[in-house]
Amino acid sequence: MPEASGILGFGRVPLGTGPYPELADPKGNAVDLWLERRLGALAAHLPMTRWRLARRATRVEALAPTLTDLDDAALAEAARALRPALLKGTDTAAVDHAFALVREASGRILGKRHYKVQIMGAIGLFEGRMIEMSTGEGKTLTATPAAIVAALSGKPVHVVTVNDYLAARDAEETQPLYDFFGLTVGIIDSDMTPDKRRDAYACDITYVSNNNVTFDYLRDRIALARRRGRPRRKTLEMISGQSTAPLMLRGLAFAIVDEADSVLVDEARTPLILSSTADDPEAERTYATALSLARALTKGRDYTVDLMNRQVVLEDPGKRTLTGLTEGLDGIWRIVRAREELAQQALSALHLFELGRDYVILDGKVQIVDEFTGRVMPDRSWQGGLHQMIEAKEHQEVTGRKETLARITYQRFFRRYLQLACMTGTGMELAGEFRDTFSLFTTRIPRHRPKQARHLGTRFLRSEAAKWNYVAQRVERMHRAGRPVLVGTRSVEASESCARAIAALHLPHEVLNATQDKEEADIIALAGQPGAITVATNIAGRGTDIRLGDGVEARGGLHVILTEFHESARIDRQLYGRTGRQGARGSTEAIVSLEDELFRRFAPALLRLARALPLKPLRHLLRLSAQARAEREHAQTRREQTKLDKQLERALAFTGPVE
Repeated sequence: MPEASGILGFGRVPLGTGPYPELADPKGNAVDLWLERRLGALAAHLPMTRWRLARRATRVEALAPTLTDLDDAALAEAARALRPALLKGTDTAAVDHAFALVREASGRILGKRHYKVQIMGAIGLFEGRMIEMSTGEGKTLTATPAAIVAALSGKPVHVVTVNDYLAARDAEETQPLYDFFGLTVGIIDSDMTPDKRRDAYACDITYVSNNNVTFDYLRDRIALARRRGRPRRKTLEMISGQSTAPLMLRGLAFAIVDEADSVLVDEARTPLILSSTADDPEAERTYATALSLARALTKGRDYTVDLMNRQVVLEDPGKRTLTGLTEGLDGIWRIVRAREELAQQALSALHLFELGRDYVILDGKVQIVDEFTGRVMPDRSWQGGLHQMIEAKEHQEVTGRKETLARITYQRFFRRYLQLACMTGTGMELAGEFRDTFSLFTTRIPRHRPKQARHLGTRFLRSEAAKWNYVAQRVERMHRAGRPVLVGTRSVEASESCARAIAALHLPHEVLNATQDKEEADIIALAGQPGAITVATNIAGRGTDIRLGDGVEARGGLHVILTEFHESARIDRQLYGRTGRQGARGSTEAIVSLEDELFRRFAPALLRLARALPLKPLRHLLRLSAQARAEREHAQTRREQTKLDKQLERALAFTGPVE
């Protein structure tokens, strides 16, 4: 492939001993990583790659007149005839011809012929690049030529999205095009049985969420650990009289990751852990006692709360107080370290984790809410007994404590693909990190049409109550003008507070958050109608396409209100990107409060100054400072998590890999 494709970096080689194709973990020293980071950031801003992709896209478009006279059968046969050349992987002319065939077929089958910029993006994906395309530029359609040509080249293709809803939506939307070329499509859903999952992965192209594909990989690693080596496996089959279950995946050949900054960066701070449940008949009483003891401690003297790092520190006076409080208790409370850890977990549950922000209670269970997507993660739980502590805090049934079977981070998993390609609407800021961590070069693809959406600025309010009142007033004004409004909030609790303020003005509205995500498709389908009001968490952020109703664009298009800045400005941009798509009209504004968590947690000193001196430049500096500090903290956490992964693997090497 031309140029550096991002397939192999830092001496990375395909593993030859595993059950299916994947790359070994990269090896690089600090100097190499520093240089790669600088190279990635520099290359992202140079225009040479963009120019080259534009020239290739022009060549692809130039082939269109030679294909228009072919009937559908001849078009499909022409694609099949290219397979031998595509299997070689070095014939650029064959790849260009295949892209032209896909473009022509898409126009006939889907009624959507790829724009030049979409072909540029597709070529970049096929080469293994990080492609930044502005929101609304059609990344779902852009992925299809790369996926089809890769599948025709004999590679199992995984198209990875951030949730099951988007995986199903994108697959169903594009499946007729895949069917045209005789390619099979699988869709992975979280509720599927292992056999159905295996069938879906056996397809030429599989649409799957990042969460599902990573856990299925871990399940394969556990299965392999139990029957490592062909002789041992055959012996077990002879003894048991039955063959072992086949693996889920066919290999990590080629992945196209949508919303890649969310998957590879925002969610990379938390390791994915596959665990089993251990029974503990004393658990409920233990956690209840820990919470009771934690409530008896005094903040500031016995413990301190670090909001920025989200941790509670049990101070020496608190340890002495705890010793006195546990006199007369037996069992685990006699062990100093154990009782201090339980008390610290109880303090964390009480002071760091809030109902409606970090978790919700659905069907009698405490379920984690992903801050970045706004969605419930029913199969996730916090480690170290924290989840059980929160269950006890909320007076729910205490589940068994989890014992780790396998763990891996998204960073380590996705860089094991033989070829990794990514796309996002907000990737340039992270170009250096994408290069040093995933060996990906970032390229920005231009817009098909000029942007018309206008940003109306930011209004800072002193209190949260004042913020919701002002938001409701702005919503009412847009509603009366016949414009649809999308109000973005950071948490379930905030969405409900906003909805109450809007309801007080007797305005019809819909709420979309982690407790109503089953109605997501229906709510989004109506969100672009004249006068529609939708209050949503980040569920309505990435990947959500709000289609405008009749006459809406003439009235000014969709209006988006951001009600709280996120820890990353990229997520703010994703919400703003719900309007003004494909050159349509629209507008955005931010209405925030000085009581918002971002300011309190990451810029407390500057916040006090901003409250004393209500100067507009100072308040904008407050946002920039808080978000910059949050980004630095998160980047450091990601580096430490990767380092910890490697340390754990070395420390536990004598018992076998930790994944």
